Formats: sequence, C-alpha cells, structure tokens
Amino acid sequence: MTERSEPASKNGVPAGRGADESGRPDEKVRRDTARRLDRAMGSLGTAAMARMEEQLLWYRVLSAEDRSWVGLVAQAGIAAFVEWFGHAGEGRPTPNIEFFGTAPRELKRSVSLQQTVDLVRIVVEVVEAQVEELAAPGGEDLLRQAMLRYTRDVAFAAAQVYAREAEARGSWDARLEALIVDALVRGKVDDGLHSWAAALGWTSSPVIVFAGYAPGDDPQSIIDGLRDRGRRVGYDLLAGVQGDRLIVIVGGADSIKDAARSVAPRFGPGPIVIGPEVADLHAAAGSARAAIAGLRAAAGWPDAPRPVMAEDLLAERAIDGDPAARVQLVENVYTPLVGTPLLDTLATYLEQGTSLEATARLLFVHPNTVRYRLRKITELTGYQPTEGRSAFTLQVGLILGRLSLT
Repeated sequence: MTERSEPASKNGVPAGRGADESGRPDEKVRRDTARRLDRAMGSLGTAAMARMEEQLLWYRVLSAEDRSWVGLVAQAGIAAFVEWFGHAGEGRPTPNIEFFGTAPRELKRSVSLQQTVDLVRIVVEVVEAQVEELAAPGGEDLLRQAMLRYTRDVAFAAAQVYAREAEARGSWDARLEALIVDALVRGKVDDGLHSWAAALGWTSSPVIVFAGYAPGDDPQSIIDGLRDRGRRVGYDLLAGVQGDRLIVIVGGADSIKDAARSVAPRFGPGPIVIGPEVADLHAAAGSARAAIAGLRAAAGWPDAPRPVMAEDLLAERAIDGDPAARVQLVENVYTPLVGTPLLDTLATYLEQGTSLEATARLLFVHPNTVRYRLRKITELTGYQPTEGRSAFTLQVGLILGRLSLT
C-alpha cells in the first residue's frame, strides 16, 4: 500500500496543519502562539538562566555584574523573538537582532564567541522543550521553523558583533604596541608604559629584546606573524618596524636560546643583536638600547654569529661611540686590574703580540708567573687574553680605562 505524501509546505509549515487553503500559515494560529509566548517570556528567561547555571561552567565563574548582563541579553533575545514572531506575517523579512550589540564592551571581552554560541543554544533548548505548551494547536511546526530562522540570524549577528569588536580591539592593540616599542627604544619609560602593557595583558618576565632588520614584507604582516608565533609557544611578544629596523620584545621565555629560536627566522637578512635579559618590561629600555647599539656596530665584526649578544659587541659598540658600552668595558676590564701587577702584565702581553716569553722577559718574571697572572685576569674580567676575540676586547677596555683618567 503506497503511503500518501503530505502536501507541499510553505514557510516550513505543512499545508493542512496551522495553514489555510492557500497554504499560508494560519494567522490566527500565529497570533495565538505569539500571545502564549508573550505571557511565557518571564518564565522562559528564568528557565534559560537556570539551565545556564546548571550546564555552563564559564557562566558560573562570571562576576555578578557580567552574569546580570548575560541574563539581560538572553531576556532581550527572547523578547525580540516574541516581538518578531508576532509580526512575521506582516512582511518583516528579518528578525530584530539589534539587542545583541547593546552588551557593554567589557562583557564582550569576558564572554567569548564560543560561549555566546553556548548561550544561544541554551535559550533555543529551553524554547524547544516547551514548544507543545507554547504553540497554539496546530502551530508547533510554525514555532519550530521560526526558532530555526531566528537562531540562525542571531548566530550571524553574534559573529558580526565579535568581528567588529575584534577589529577595533586589534587596531587599538596595534597602536598600544607601537607606543610601547617606541617608548622602550627612546628610553622614555614612565607609568604610562605599565598602563599600556597592562591593557595588552603583559605579565611575563624575564624580558629579552631583539634588534635586526625587517624583511621586505608588509610591516603589519611581519608583526602579526611574530605575534602568532608568540602565542603558539606561550610567550608575550611585542614587535615594531621602525624604518628598515625590526624590534622584537619577548617575555616569558625559558632561555635566550629558546626565544632566539622562535623569533630569529622572522628577521630579514643581516645581523640580529640580543640585548641583555632583564627582569621586567620597565627595565627593557636598557636592553633595547644595548641591542640597537649592537646592531649599529655589528658591521665592525663581519663574522659575528647570528644572532649575537650585545655583550659580545662591547668593543665595537664602544668604538662606535656607545657611552654605555664604554662605561661597561672600563668597569669590566680596567677597574678590576688597576693598581695590581695584572694591569702591567696584560698591557705588556697585548703589546708583545700575546707572546708569553717576550712578556716574561720584559717583566723580569718566569713564564709560569705570566701564565698565572693571565688566568687571574680571566677570572676577574671574564675575558681570556690568549683568545683573539677576547684579547681585542681587553685591548679596547685598557685604552678606554687610560683615557678615563685624563
């Protein structure tokens, strides 16, 4: 026996169920259903809030103010649906979903888009669970179809609201990021820096500053790529392109080596200089200053590793006129040795082309005495006179120390 097919439907409602002979939804059924919905609005909102409390952990941990706002938004959504449903037969093509943009910006930051989807789902479940009671006889399918359309449009509205907020937030964050990088580069560190960093959610320490040259890409794409990389590895990261220079500030890295492995590939050709690790963002101005000075002086050491520590470029930085490097070299090299035989031993050793025997003859001491003194010099300064690169740095430090006395 062949089953008789149901007449074609229009607007999601089968003809013969809540519809007149033309196939249009029965307006009396719609009006009766709308009146029932209007009377049930309060109970629907209460039921939705109760279900959110029961099923959504994120809702339970919101502040009282945010919970209140979520409740108002849910209630406004139900009211907007009831109002639209009651007049949908009057030619209204889309529901009124402007209520979704009325939530304060703070709530949109507390509640994610995924959580908003959860909220909409809960409201839909509450209404669907009561369709039989809410719909007038013969209007069950009409109400279900209306809910499907309405929730679809609410989902699109949610996406639009969050997209606008993300775009505005992204533009504001980009300005704050540029201000922070510029302030650190110029050494203008004040309370405003902490406020800007707090607005970006910066909490990490220690902090490392990298300076190098930007690749030829669009500056914003470079910064976005670095920021994405930072998120993937769990670092706080700020970046700025200043002319042809790229400055990257990394917070929360386990080590300088780990941070370098993450960000170095993002730089363009040329040297990359790493400033000294510092405790927090406030102290990063000194690290940025050292990194930039090192970048400027890196041409003096063509065979430098990439990346290279700013500390390893002290001699080049000092020759290039970096006052901080000059002071540090005097403190590292000259000050520990002055007033001791070690200073004359080092000067003679360097002047004699690092010849142990020649130094011993000029000082009238045994070569073993020279060897002992050279080891002491290494212990006190951190530089090994018998190694070419260290010997060069010691030579510059000696010269600067002598000049500081004149």
